[in-house]
Amino acid sequence: MALTTILFDLDGTLLPMDNDVFVKTYFGLLAKTLAPHGYGPKALVDAVWAGTAAMVANDGRQTNEAVFWEKFAGIFGERVYEDKPVFEAFYMGEFQNARSVCGFNPQAAQTVRRAKELGLRVVLATNPLFPAIATRSRIRWAGLNPENFELITTYENIGFCKPNPEYYREILRRIRVSPEDCLMVGNDVTEDMAAVELGMGGFVLTDCLINREEKNLEVYPHGGFPELMEYLSGAAGTNG
Repeated sequence: MALTTILFDLDGTLLPMDNDVFVKTYFGLLAKTLAPHGYGPKALVDAVWAGTAAMVANDGRQTNEAVFWEKFAGIFGERVYEDKPVFEAFYMGEFQNARSVCGFNPQAAQTVRRAKELGLRVVLATNPLFPAIATRSRIRWAGLNPENFELITTYENIGFCKPNPEYYREILRRIRVSPEDCLMVGNDVTEDMAAVELGMGGFVLTDCLINREEKNLEVYPHGGFPELMEYLSGAAGTNG
C-alpha cells in the first residue's frame, strides 16, 4: 500500500463517546426544543429514526438531506419545510449541550496533524446523517477545525451512508484517489471496515470500539492512538 490518504471517522474515533448515551442526549435536547412547535417527543424521535433509516437506505439518487426531509414530511406534513430554520437554530444552540456527554482525547488532533506533517491527505469520513452545522460543531469538540480536512461528508453533500461501499466509492471519486492508496480509520468494525471491501486499508481504533457482529479484530491493524501513530509513521515511511 502506497499510503497517500487517510479517512477518519468522527464519532467514537476522533471524538470519544458512548454512542447510545450521545443519541439519547441528542434526542432529549431535540425533543425539548421542538415540543413548543407542535412535535410530540415520541412522534418526533420515531420520525427522526425513520428519516435516518431512509438515509441509510439511500442509493445516491438524492442527497441524504433530501431523503430525510421527504420522509419527515411524509410523517408530519409539508409544514416541516417551514420549520427547517427551527432545526438549524437547534444545532447552533441546544445541540451544543450534547458536548457534555462526549469525551476528549488530545491525541486525536495530534494524530490528524501528524498525518498532515507526513504529507498525507486527510478526509473526515463521518457517517453523513447530520447537517454540516452539527458536524462542524463535533469536529471542534474533538479539538480540530473543519479546515483540517480536505473533504467532510455531511447529509447535504452525499447520497449514501455507511456501511454501503458506495459511500466510500463516492469519496474516492471526489478526491480522485485509488482505494489502495487509502486507509480508513474508525471505531465501528461493520461500518468503517466496509471500506476494506473496495481495497482500502483499515485500522480499527479500539478506544470506543463498536463490534456488533463480533468480528475478529485480528484481521485488521488495531489499537489506540499510539498504535495508530506508529502505524501511520511506518506506512508513510514506505512511500519514499
